[in-house]
Amino acid sequence: MAPLKLNGKNLSPISAGEAQVKVPTYQRGGAVKEGIVHVGVGGFHRAHLAVYVDELMQKHGVDDYAIAGVGLQPFDAAMRDALGSQDHLSTVIERSAKGSMAKVVGSINSFLFAPDDQEAVIAKMAHPDTHIVSLTITESGYYYNENSHELQSEHPDIQFDLNPTNDKAPRTTFGFLYAALARRYHQGLKPFTVMSCDNMQKNGSITRRMLESFARLRNDSVMANWIAEQGAFPNAMVDRITPQTSAADKTALADTFGIEDSWPVVTEPFMQWVIEDQFSDGRPPFEKVGVQVVKDIHAVEEFEKHKLRLLNGSHSAIGYPGQLAGFKYVHEAMENPLFHKFVWQMMQDELPRICLNASGKIPQFIMPSIAESIWTTSPFRRLCFVVAAWFRYVSGVDDNGNTFAVADPMREELHTKAHAGGTSPAELLSIKSLFGDDLRSDKRFLQEITTAMEGIARDGILKTLPKYVD
Repeated sequence: MAPLKLNGKNLSPISAGEAQVKVPTYQRGGAVKEGIVHVGVGGFHRAHLAVYVDELMQKHGVDDYAIAGVGLQPFDAAMRDALGSQDHLSTVIERSAKGSMAKVVGSINSFLFAPDDQEAVIAKMAHPDTHIVSLTITESGYYYNENSHELQSEHPDIQFDLNPTNDKAPRTTFGFLYAALARRYHQGLKPFTVMSCDNMQKNGSITRRMLESFARLRNDSVMANWIAEQGAFPNAMVDRITPQTSAADKTALADTFGIEDSWPVVTEPFMQWVIEDQFSDGRPPFEKVGVQVVKDIHAVEEFEKHKLRLLNGSHSAIGYPGQLAGFKYVHEAMENPLFHKFVWQMMQDELPRICLNASGKIPQFIMPSIAESIWTTSPFRRLCFVVAAWFRYVSGVDDNGNTFAVADPMREELHTKAHAGGTSPAELLSIKSLFGDDLRSDKRFLQEITTAMEGIARDGILKTLPKYVD
């Protein structure tokens, strides 16, 4: 039997099929209010926030927090077209060692493409029905300078949006947020909550600071003060692995579940969301669907510490050694007994993807644990091995002599330092934006990482790794 095209008309036959796929049975379209406007509709959003809202609508009858998706960038046209062709429905495929499950998510109710109509996006955010504007715009979308902790005000796109003559055609998220909030202020409405769902520490605090800075750079102290006093920017910790969707995933969905989906989402069964209870204009009862709503940022940070050091740190522990050993996928590395003992993590994800932008990850995921181990004189050999593997990884050549692309904003500097340092960590550790003096001066750390770097260079990953596995 030919697979059924995913759309509203086919939901009943899809649910009645042999695969017993769960589909939304709640009302959609004009029968619900769109209380959430989400900027940056990608795989993670559709596997995370959209799933939580879908469960609220399906299980608890929530009908005033459906999602209006927004794409700000030209490349978002692909998502606009994919969702538009199937009534904004998405299939979420949960993949695990036990097999795969699929469900259709219907919480995304519409999609606005800003390059076609900026005014429609501003009006949607400013509408009284909108209570939350949520974001998954990646780190670069915040224009946040990690060294100065200030807004990258010199960026051409920020400069464009700071010019009052461009008020009706902003380019950046902050340009749209400012324009919409200004409209709500003049209409006497409450500010909507700006809810970052990006995987960044203190994501809410950063968003608040950047938007307030943007308003002040507009010489608009009234708006800046209103945002500071009345706005809400909850900090959150989010977690769910969502690899890029492949052609094979679409084929498997059609073959196994009988669904033809232009852009399904592949993910893991586990998901988590811890969010600070700071909302300026109401919120849905997230607690009813498993969201951990906590009282303040300190509670979020405790959960975040566990995730960054255990989960994201484990990704780094797999990624850099695995790439050097010649593996392509996480599950391939984990099928090797040495890797399985070294760190356990099961997901069919490409190693290059979890190795992306390591200069922003290693200082967050690995180095704090090393610093703490230095302070408490605790063992840290395995942590040093991971850093040593990354130092080798930035050369872009695996143990078999095959080259691979190193996707990192600091790639040129890292490559130059790695080449100059050889098996010594001194050159790479001299990058002060990544490493502190406490590391450069600690003899135990220097000895451990040098030993690991020499072993990897001499013997390769697979022959060095047994020394770090009990």
